[in-house]
Amino acid sequence: MARVVASIEARMAASRLPGKVLADIAGAPALTRITRRLRRSARLDDIVLATTETRADDRLVEWASGEDIPCYRGSEEDVLGRVVEAHRMMTSEIVVEVCGDTPLIDATVIDRAVEAFHKQDCDIVSNTWTLTYPQGIDAQVFRLADLEDVSHSIKDKTAREHVSLYFYEHPEIYRLYELTAPPKLTNPEQRLQIDYPEDLELVREIYSHLEPIHGDGFGVSEILDLLRQQPALRKINRHCREKAVR
Repeated sequence: MARVVASIEARMAASRLPGKVLADIAGAPALTRITRRLRRSARLDDIVLATTETRADDRLVEWASGEDIPCYRGSEEDVLGRVVEAHRMMTSEIVVEVCGDTPLIDATVIDRAVEAFHKQDCDIVSNTWTLTYPQGIDAQVFRLADLEDVSHSIKDKTAREHVSLYFYEHPEIYRLYELTAPPKLTNPEQRLQIDYPEDLELVREIYSHLEPIHGDGFGVSEILDLLRQQPALRKINRHCREKAVR
């Protein structure tokens, strides 16, 4: 079976919420929350942190060392090249792309995506191009070989900043299988990533309610049940909006 590795793209700099990837969430940094959840996956062989060579990201290297997570440092601007080199270091064959601002990522959704990638006649499996799951419950899976081809041939700055963007913008080349949420988990308007202070406030509230009951084992189903039971929580970040890629 092909080697499947999740890469977490993370840096301390962020225009709206600097340092968010190490922000405390109920006693643990956001990145620790992500890795604990990824380690619940049955389909991942390993995890790697893909960070930058800037001095501010020395803290992320220290974090990775403390968590026993392999770390690759590369260009701050060329995220595509950084991720490719991180996976080469890990001898990956299949890439699971993870952003460092998704501390509620669901391992069962990741596993669904990896399983679909193996079963479907496709080049990329994703639930992010057409949203059905809440924002931040992301799953993107593709071959490292395809990502290497893009990295070798594409100079477009936006495509190099957004690792998998070229796949989506060229359906004539890459076959996309869209992973859709079952009806109970369909809620594309709900933000569950941390781009704004209000996002972080909501995520902290979710952990404070669900971790005492479920530990690290709660997923998108339990999160949406909580938000249905306590609709006031939805108002915390309802006004926040995602920045357009182009």
